Amino acid sequence: MRWKICLLCLLLTLLSLRATAQEQDLKVAVRVAPPFVTAEEGRFGGQLIKLFEQIAAEHGWQYQYTEAGLGELLEGVAAGEFDLGLGAITASAEREAKLDFSHPISSSGLAIATRAESRAGWQSVLSALVSPPFLRIAGGLFLLLLLLGALVWLAERRRNPDQFGGSASDGIASGFWWAAVTMTTVGYGDKAPVTLVGRLLALVWMIAALVVVSTFTAAITSALTVGQLSNRIQSVADLKGKRLLSVADSTSAQWLSENGLQGEYFDNVDAALAQLAKGKADAVIHDEPLLRWTIERQFHSKLATLPLILERQDYAIALPPGSPLREELNRGIMERIGSLDWSD
Repeated sequence: MRWKICLLCLLLTLLSLRATAQEQDLKVAVRVAPPFVTAEEGRFGGQLIKLFEQIAAEHGWQYQYTEAGLGELLEGVAAGEFDLGLGAITASAEREAKLDFSHPISSSGLAIATRAESRAGWQSVLSALVSPPFLRIAGGLFLLLLLLGALVWLAERRRNPDQFGGSASDGIASGFWWAAVTMTTVGYGDKAPVTLVGRLLALVWMIAALVVVSTFTAAITSALTVGQLSNRIQSVADLKGKRLLSVADSTSAQWLSENGLQGEYFDNVDAALAQLAKGKADAVIHDEPLLRWTIERQFHSKLATLPLILERQDYAIALPPGSPLREELNRGIMERIGSLDWSD
């Protein structure tokens, strides 16, 4: 009888220990990465925190948050030091070999942030008017008008001295004026050739001026916008030779390495974007949601995210291999991410 009582006590003790273990707080590693995870006044918030806390409340889970960097979070979850990891964590094949992931909570990708080249109107125009492209165009047109003026002067100087007479410089200047007025179709009528050669030159020039004016107008437009377009990045090829920034230990840093691109790496996206805003880099490569969120709140008029996705990314919750939480997390995630509230 005594050994039966001892066995019953032992069984009750084991059941008690098991219940106590189940009631222990989950160790949750948190990486601050707005809008997924935010930190304000010592409290964590954000899209992913709200999602996790709703699921935890549904299952009666108790949890304790520990803030960690990306590398520390991934290593800690893989080693079982944390029960799960929350943040802008990309589910990749390389990471899947070391830990597990929940169902994706969001899909986006790697994006590019650059400086916003929106300057004041007059400042932009004045800057473009002294730019080398515009000066080359203006210089070429000046030489063309000067050549036409000299040819008309040679044809008209004897038979039309009233309009193209005087010294060589006076006559060429009159011819230059006539060529410019004809090209712009102003039509003052103060000067006109009277010789056969002069009129043939005028006829050819009037037809050619239509093409010249169209080309010159397009060239001026291009010159006025060249400063804004020079920093545009439209493909991966445009990144070569640029000063690039990213976040250390992230998938964006891995992407740069895999594509043979050199970059400088920071602990967080805020620091990288701050350097970009100061003009110390050409672009920041990182997760699109994080770039857009931070730019909107800290660098709204200075930086912009380009409409170019370099690589698709699925964001998920990190779990230790074989975690018993995975199934319950997945059910909770799939029930919520399809709702209108989640989309908003």
